[in-house]
Amino acid sequence: MSTSVTSTAVSTSNKTSTPKKPDPLKSFVAGGIAGAVEGVVTYPFEFAKTRLQLVSKDSKMSRNPLVLIYTVARTQGISSLYVGCPAFVVGNTAKASVRFLGFDAIKRVLSDKDGKLSGPMGVLAGLGAGLLESVVAVTPAEAIKTGKIDDKQSLKPKYQDGVRGTFRLIKDLGFKGLYAGLLPVAMRQGANSAVRLGSYSKIKGALQDWSNTPRDKPLSSGLTFLLGAFAGIVTVYSTMPIDTVKTRMQSLDAGKEYTSTLNCFVKIFKNEGLMAFWKGATPRLGRLILSGGIVFTIYEKVLQVLA
Repeated sequence: MSTSVTSTAVSTSNKTSTPKKPDPLKSFVAGGIAGAVEGVVTYPFEFAKTRLQLVSKDSKMSRNPLVLIYTVARTQGISSLYVGCPAFVVGNTAKASVRFLGFDAIKRVLSDKDGKLSGPMGVLAGLGAGLLESVVAVTPAEAIKTGKIDDKQSLKPKYQDGVRGTFRLIKDLGFKGLYAGLLPVAMRQGANSAVRLGSYSKIKGALQDWSNTPRDKPLSSGLTFLLGAFAGIVTVYSTMPIDTVKTRMQSLDAGKEYTSTLNCFVKIFKNEGLMAFWKGATPRLGRLILSGGIVFTIYEKVLQVLA
């Protein structure tokens, strides 16, 4: 009888035990690997999005992102689609590392005793992770990427000769230039991560409950990819205006065009109309659908390997 009671107690204990907390170092490494892979695979979409956001209202350039990518590849070479990519990948690696480290750390604090994270708490954890990554990694990397792409359009490019050109751009921008778009970047990353990580975490938890999967067990790779892609779709359309303002504020002529982030919002709306805020939404959608699927799938898999 004592044996039966003991086994019942052990069984009950196992059922009610809280899931293991993610190790901070493993979250950092897994996030970095996922960010690097995602950055390289999806960069042509990022290039097209940035070019479309920088194009003037009077330009006759095609607004179709696929036509833009094809035209640039045909006339300037495939390598031109990767202008600014090294800075973007370095920034994306650091960004994803900091994002998942921050999200998992904040999630540990906000989760209940069973390891569950409510919808509002998931959004709050994502917001905190997004603000952290915007300061540590995203703002300077985005400033370099945007500057390189903007410079490529000029008649006499100054910053296209590889690493040397990148360092020259950094020197010319200075600390102030590298962080010129900090406010819109922080707004975008905070909103991005709040929506993306919050929706991913909430839907993943609901699917685990529905399928009776323990919280510390990952979903299948296919389901993780689809869930990440869906989170990417939600993120694009809800945060696109902030992304457009961020790009404009980091263009090489931003200092001449806009006096502040609010001034940039107002000028775009007044001169170009409401829909101008969604310029580049299609290539960004393509990138974030792939990005969400790739990042979350690789992140979960690397965590499994490291465990």
